[in-house]
Amino acid sequence: MTGLALLCQVCALALFASAAASDPSEEQEAVRYLLRFGYLQKPLERLTDEFTNAELAEAMRSFQLASELPATGLLDEATLGQMRQPRCGVEDPFNQKTLKYLLLGRWRRKNLTYRIYRSTPDMAASAARGAIQAAFRYWSDVAPLTFREVRHGPADIRLSFHGAFSWTCSRPFDGPGKVLAHADVPEEGTVHFDEAELWTEGTYRGVNLRIIAAHEIGHALGLGHSRYPAALMAPVYGGYRPRFRLHFDDIDGIRALYGKKAAPVMPSGTLPGLSPTSPSLPPAKVPDPCTDGLDALMFGPYKQTYAFSGGYVWTVTDSGAGPLKEISALWKGLPERLDAAVHSPRTGRSYFFKGDKVWRYRGFLLDPGYPKALTRVPAKIDAAFYWPGNKKIFLFKGTGYWQWDELAWSDFGGYPQKISRLFTGVPAPLDAAVAWENGRVYFFKGGQYWRVNGQLRVEKGYPLSTAEHWMQCEA
Repeated sequence: MTGLALLCQVCALALFASAAASDPSEEQEAVRYLLRFGYLQKPLERLTDEFTNAELAEAMRSFQLASELPATGLLDEATLGQMRQPRCGVEDPFNQKTLKYLLLGRWRRKNLTYRIYRSTPDMAASAARGAIQAAFRYWSDVAPLTFREVRHGPADIRLSFHGAFSWTCSRPFDGPGKVLAHADVPEEGTVHFDEAELWTEGTYRGVNLRIIAAHEIGHALGLGHSRYPAALMAPVYGGYRPRFRLHFDDIDGIRALYGKKAAPVMPSGTLPGLSPTSPSLPPAKVPDPCTDGLDALMFGPYKQTYAFSGGYVWTVTDSGAGPLKEISALWKGLPERLDAAVHSPRTGRSYFFKGDKVWRYRGFLLDPGYPKALTRVPAKIDAAFYWPGNKKIFLFKGTGYWQWDELAWSDFGGYPQKISRLFTGVPAPLDAAVAWENGRVYFFKGGQYWRVNGQLRVEKGYPLSTAEHWMQCEA
């Protein structure tokens, strides 16, 4: 029996004892991932590739914790999907208990040079150079570092693009998707990008050169991966973010290596020379969390806050809007332009409303028999939220609301009731509503939001800007 076969025989007992992961090829794929990116490490004294059940389960739990997934130690659809996301080729060597980033080394000086040895044919040379300049600026904005480009001769940090194999690199790339780039620690100074990717700037198409370059430069400066998915140094690529800013974990890490800048400047990541009329602006169909309205907001699976607009969804954290993804990439079969969305902690189900139909999911899997027609409430509702106080779902349309008990039949006699009779000061009609993890209820309309207190009255000082306070956009 080969080492891989023996390994997979063991992992089948420990990690994959669920119906969602019965395919042996998926089991092997997961184990290869855990080995490749540092979650599984064979002790030097061990002669075989066999791992114990406890080692496999612990490796899977570490990966799930770092990906903000339920740490079950079992392979499920969400975990396998996360493993298949495009990412950096550097291992994830954060501490397996605290999940805090590790510092991989540092340069002995703070004034560094860089050289682009080979650029990408996907972009004009000036555009690629501008993206890489902006990538370096993320770090020089928050730490006492300077970076100067040289066109000839030696350089401290050397950037280049190559394909699957290159005589200058011992680590081959794997084609489009999967591993996008990799870098060496100080003071090696090499940064390599996969030539097979479509490298872009200013658009949601392809892979954003500015963000990936900034990530790999972080490695070249001595930072390991961050456990926070919204951080620049997260191992998985989060997609194009026009107004991307460094996460506090990125800033803490670089300052732990090089100290604070004497006169800190907030990082902008703005590209020089990118005019408002540039043809590479994001397509109109892709929403901007800072300017476009919400179709729905949901505090949903895995205690994440999901914002929906058009055909896209993104998570909202303390750091603002996360990367945009197509709705169908998470919830297969779910349409665009939703009317409302709500997650019930009581049953673990998520409900999505559009027109005269409702879709019900457990996690990201559609329940059998759905979508179903709405029969006892009107079509095209405006908003919905789950209220922990009475364990019921509130549905809103126009100036009225309905209370729905998932586990009991109701003909909704006596409904709709006036919103103003229950919630004082709340506008109507609504765009979205959510009962958040702090126990407060929030109502959204036209770029503003209102928060109600325990007496269900709008609190003093509201409404506030959704873009500024929820999406962390600049005023």
